[in-house]
Amino acid sequence: MKIIRLEEETKKNILENLLKRSPNSYGEFEQRVNEIVANVKENGDKAIFEYTEKFDGVKVDAATIRVTEEEIQEAYEQVSDELLAIIRKALKNIEEYHEMQRQQSWFHSSPKGTILGQKVTALEKAGVYVPGGKAVYPSSVLMNIVPAKVAGVDRIIMTTPPGKDGKVCATTLVAATEAGATEVYKVGGAQAIAALAYGTESVPKVDKIVGPGNIYVALAKKAVYGHVSIDSIAGPSEILVIADESANPRYVAADLLSQAEHDEMASAILITTSRELAEQVSKETEKFTAELSRREIIQKSLDNYGYILVADTMEDAIAAANEIASEHLEIQTKNPYDVMTKIRNAGAIFIGEYSSEPLGDYFAGPNHVLPTNGTAKFFSPLSVDDFIKKSSIISYSREALEEVHEDIIKFAQAEQLTAHANSIRIRFEK
Repeated sequence: MKIIRLEEETKKNILENLLKRSPNSYGEFEQRVNEIVANVKENGDKAIFEYTEKFDGVKVDAATIRVTEEEIQEAYEQVSDELLAIIRKALKNIEEYHEMQRQQSWFHSSPKGTILGQKVTALEKAGVYVPGGKAVYPSSVLMNIVPAKVAGVDRIIMTTPPGKDGKVCATTLVAATEAGATEVYKVGGAQAIAALAYGTESVPKVDKIVGPGNIYVALAKKAVYGHVSIDSIAGPSEILVIADESANPRYVAADLLSQAEHDEMASAILITTSRELAEQVSKETEKFTAELSRREIIQKSLDNYGYILVADTMEDAIAAANEIASEHLEIQTKNPYDVMTKIRNAGAIFIGEYSSEPLGDYFAGPNHVLPTNGTAKFFSPLSVDDFIKKSSIISYSREALEEVHEDIIKFAQAEQLTAHANSIRIRFEK
């Protein structure tokens, strides 16, 4: 990995390079995605059946697009007891963590006859998109479905592209069933997002769409936002490690590569106050990369978006980390909790040398659907909050309104909204 001294110009150049990875930078795909979305909106099932045959090489129709109970049972037979037990352990941790995020409705009354409050209501229908292709991510299935289930969503509708055999990957299907998906449909890509956004004869319209996907899926989510809610438009994965001379270079190198293997556009950055650690980590990444199965992807990721930055002080390292606002942030320093208190922008923070990033991906419980491309400055991880909405509650007695009605009338008149003023005035006509 390239070792660079951390300076203002360096930081600026790195940020510009990282932002090139954003789905917002791929405008050339938007027209094609918009055509797919418009076709599905107009032609419903007919369009999604045609796209599934074209892109996935599988014929589906109204009778076969929804996964059956028999297919679910077949999937369970294909998943080992050992893996099923691990999925259930992870699921328990994820459920327990998200249970702590639940919000309750609240009301506050006063002796004057006012009642103010907030009513918390779960969304009725949520759509979960799960990618197909070469990689299988049952962990993402759990992370997207569990918060919806904990929030109390009535229907959790999952879509995923079928394999060449016309079936959904067994591991994906088992994870979805364990997590609480109410129905699963065999459709992927931008066409699946459009189907969830607008509804077709077979696929129901949902209130919110969550889940990762390729550039077509990301741009389709962007296109339908407003017709439905979405979680985010996610970019490639990224990790940033803050470390000092006390860090173990092998641990740091291994953790950087755990994200670099995701994608050729994934980003892996170390910011350290130790030049010696920087050189050791660079050597260790070379050794590990040579041994790992996804070495070609890792190498391209490191060549394009991998950096080791040497900072003069820990304050400089923290400032750079806050500016980059990484999806995953590991702190491997002598006083990691002290550093953590100074972090403003990160999707998930991993504290200490035994809190490796894959712990969060699979098992610890916090959600691994995280803001990318610097959006951790204003976005949060996927949570129960994403699957609820809030309604304000307002109730005034005559006596309570009478006390303030003249103020409201004058406020409305100041805005030249006479009908507003009249709505209050008539209640106190003599």
